[in-house]
Amino acid sequence: MPRKRLLSMVAAVGVAVAGAATAILPMTASNAAEACAAAYHSSTVYTGGTRASFNSHNWTAKWWTQGEAPSAGGSGVWSDNGACGGGTTPPPGGGSGSFPVSEAQFHQMFPNRIPFYSYAGLIDAIKKFPAFTATGSDTVRKQEAAAFLANVNHESGGLVYVEEINQANWPLYCDRSQPYGCPAGQSAYHGRGPIQLSWNFNYKAAGDALGIDLLNNPDRVKNESSVAYQTAIWYWMTQRGPGTMTPHDAMVNSRGFGETIRSINGSLECNGGNPAQVQSRINAYHRFTGILGVAPGGNLSC
Repeated sequence: MPRKRLLSMVAAVGVAVAGAATAILPMTASNAAEACAAAYHSSTVYTGGTRASFNSHNWTAKWWTQGEAPSAGGSGVWSDNGACGGGTTPPPGGGSGSFPVSEAQFHQMFPNRIPFYSYAGLIDAIKKFPAFTATGSDTVRKQEAAAFLANVNHESGGLVYVEEINQANWPLYCDRSQPYGCPAGQSAYHGRGPIQLSWNFNYKAAGDALGIDLLNNPDRVKNESSVAYQTAIWYWMTQRGPGTMTPHDAMVNSRGFGETIRSINGSLECNGGNPAQVQSRINAYHRFTGILGVAPGGNLSC
């Protein structure tokens, strides 16, 4: 496996905790909306007459459905019951209520994944990042999910590798110029997790943001599924890397999948650096958007 990219050094950032937030508009007693039903979740089966909340509206399913987000279009399975506010309960199945990929779709995307990279671990990690795949239209949300998972697919060999294979590289990721040094050992900060977190300063920054001591305990990234996914989503949501924006911002601001590649691997792949690697990521993105039933959008390459 080729040597992983060198993540850029950044300051730790704060991370909001728990599920997706819903904006509540001020209401008077005369126009107060009814309480929101349980939040819609793509992996839940809804039968005729069951209700779910989505985008601050309550909806009722007219017949059996799964994986089709409530809207006035589509197959017409959903009936809009009007605006709702407050009282939203967590969705069935323990999900975050925002991730637009069902467990069945996840398994279809990663047929060879190892048990460590579980769907449950991913859903648990998402709870730390309310805006992840929860910003914009249903199309944008699915495109972001597909983009994240396509890059993860490339970085981890289809969710097969937890650690960087080339152990000869491992001592290279200790920057002793940092005031905290490398307390876990010179070879301790090699690539781990779905986006192969590397370098002591990135373990420090990610750990500080997530409230986890990864500088002294970097193996938590290879031993705990949720922690591994959290480091990947932390990078996706907060780090620009060698690019000009975070991968999350690239997707929600219609800059395209190609910009996410630039933020992750920059000139090592983009601008002719390694066209084959770029195409590998694009191929996975096409496959995943196909599974989610959404158009891939433009600007796919970098």
